[in-house]
Amino acid sequence: MAEKLGRRWRKAITIATFVALTLLIYFSWEEIVDTFKRFNEVNAPILALIVLLQFLNHHSYAKVYQSLFKIVGKTLRYWPMFRVSLEVNFVNNVFPTGGLTGFSYFGLRMQQFEVNAGKSTLVQMMRWVGVFLSFQVLTLFGLVSLAVEGKVNNFTILIASSLVTLILVGTIFITYIVGSRQRIDAFFTWITKAINRVIQVVRPKHPETINVASSRQMFFDLHEDYNIIKKSYTKLGAWFVYSLLANVVEIASIYAIYLAFGDVVNPGAVILAYIIASFAGFISVLPGGVGIYEGLMVAVLATAGISPGISIPATVMYRVLTSAIQLPPGYYFYQKAIDDTGWEKPDKGKK
Repeated sequence: MAEKLGRRWRKAITIATFVALTLLIYFSWEEIVDTFKRFNEVNAPILALIVLLQFLNHHSYAKVYQSLFKIVGKTLRYWPMFRVSLEVNFVNNVFPTGGLTGFSYFGLRMQQFEVNAGKSTLVQMMRWVGVFLSFQVLTLFGLVSLAVEGKVNNFTILIASSLVTLILVGTIFITYIVGSRQRIDAFFTWITKAINRVIQVVRPKHPETINVASSRQMFFDLHEDYNIIKKSYTKLGAWFVYSLLANVVEIASIYAIYLAFGDVVNPGAVILAYIIASFAGFISVLPGGVGIYEGLMVAVLATAGISPGISIPATVMYRVLTSAIQLPPGYYFYQKAIDDTGWEKPDKGKK
């Protein structure tokens, strides 16, 4: 019976994946067609660099995972973490959950390496904290770059400062909650119960779809591992450096598109557009932030003096190319992971 249910579950996941991926392509089809029509206008060797840059992006996240797990006492090999980075990227870009599915999937995936839910949740949370903190460094660089050319206006400063403030306040709030056993118990138990009440509207006979007791234990484990990281803050250098590198190579991928079109634009404009669009894409419920990501990026670039005629094809081509590079291997490893016969035996050695 268990084996039969397992097969049905894998089949349901596969069907859901295909449906989500089909919808993503459907809603982006017009932009995809227009972008491919312009391939003959671009510099192919420069576009080829994007493959290397995308590899460096997932290399960075693999090193982020490795460094954080090592701090909390779990040594994992590089290649499995590289694979997981591709899988999480696929999940976040295909399923319309604003990045939340990536958290859930990462936790399930880490069970194959005997990592408890508390550790996996903390590591994935720290990944995003690193990304958002590195945004602050890049935002400062972007503003300086725009100021050199005299292209900083009040609206750009308002958006950039608001984003920096939001990230800083959010980071402080998360640290405040996770830093206390009592606070993390009260806050996340309240959230779990609230989610259960919402789910009960659809499933009235299931008042506790998410087990509160199990969730509390996970939160306590997360708190304990947070304390380990807090005491080992001197070891967080690699975490932040690789988080920053992940964003830098992504921005470099966007800039390479402009160069491929023969357009030299202010890198500060690209930096700010990427940061704002990425932040909005993360909280968007649409798959990969499709529509919102592109719209915000073009709007921010316009405030820096880059016309939509230049930014729209570059932005769409960036999205199409990076999706073409990342999603197929991400899908392959994702399907291999959810298939019981395809999961690798956890390797605790270090490469």
